[in-house]
Amino acid sequence: MDTQQITVTSPLLPNLEDFNEMLKEIWASKWITNNGQFHKQLEKALSEYLKVPYLSLFTNGTLPLITALQALRITGEVITTPYSFVATTHSLWWNGIKPVFVDIEESTCGIDPEKIEAAITPKTTAIMPVHCYGKPCNTKRIQEIADKYGLKVIYDAAHAFGVDVNGESILNAGDMSTLSFHATKVYNTLEGGALVVHDEVTKKRIDYLKNFGFAGETVVVAPGINSKVDEVRAAYGLLNLKQVDAAISARQKVAQIYRQELRDVPGVRFFEDMAGVRHNYSYFPIFINAEKFGMSRDELYFKMKSQKVLGRRYFYPLISDFSTYRGLPSAAPENLPVAKRIANEVICLPMHHELSENDLERILNCIKK
Repeated sequence: MDTQQITVTSPLLPNLEDFNEMLKEIWASKWITNNGQFHKQLEKALSEYLKVPYLSLFTNGTLPLITALQALRITGEVITTPYSFVATTHSLWWNGIKPVFVDIEESTCGIDPEKIEAAITPKTTAIMPVHCYGKPCNTKRIQEIADKYGLKVIYDAAHAFGVDVNGESILNAGDMSTLSFHATKVYNTLEGGALVVHDEVTKKRIDYLKNFGFAGETVVVAPGINSKVDEVRAAYGLLNLKQVDAAISARQKVAQIYRQELRDVPGVRFFEDMAGVRHNYSYFPIFINAEKFGMSRDELYFKMKSQKVLGRRYFYPLISDFSTYRGLPSAAPENLPVAKRIANEVICLPMHHELSENDLERILNCIKK
């Protein structure tokens, strides 16, 4: 019998019977979108769970980025990271904003605050960092720089669902934070996302912008888009919220086993938990030093693939290497040495709540043998 493929992630799915009961309610009400009861319940429940004052649901994780830039009227240039999923930089491009890449920190894979000031020009209006793998950026230092130069800060927190630092949600940092609830994330609504803001006035403006700019039946206050969430996905999200803590606990156990088993393998580096941080264990990246390990990252990646163990090279290549962006002066490889090296070393190992002991043994054998 063929060995079953081990995927890099597996979606958290609600109980089908419970979901069917909620679907019956939706069918009975015939209210399937436009701020229905489950949508309202999910916004409230997520705000409470994530410890944030105001949260607006979106139909995916890219539209909150695009909308945040619109809401804060960002123009000109925005300093950001090349080490992320392309949506981070695409959101700038779609708003006619020039991305300016700066290098990352090896310790977090987040933007290096000490590289930000040198990249600021008279056209810079904002900073868009990423909490990569859910590891918090140096939010304090980034805010100091933003305050000094009068810049806005929008965090792409797609990986950072439920992450706290000393009991405070990292989603409260900066001017706004965005989340992704894509099927691959710790918490999902199939597709989905959210925008976290600090006050009611801004929340109202965001809600207008995600519904074509309508502020009433006949009043349009801004050129908005349509990024509303339907009742079906809101119901699904309410059920998943009840089981996300158990899924995070299961992921934590996987991370502990990986660390225990890989700690003494030459040429393999990984992250430890950060002091005072409640992690969500959304990813488990390892970084391969080819010389010490005895094979390159790509050789290991394809070896794993041949044994039906699917890792992912998150993030390779860098965003700055893609054709749209590689002509930018800030995209030059010599400007991004740490990001370049890490992109060539990283493999995210399978990480989800359903991995069995047998799965973990197979994954670890691929690496250790």
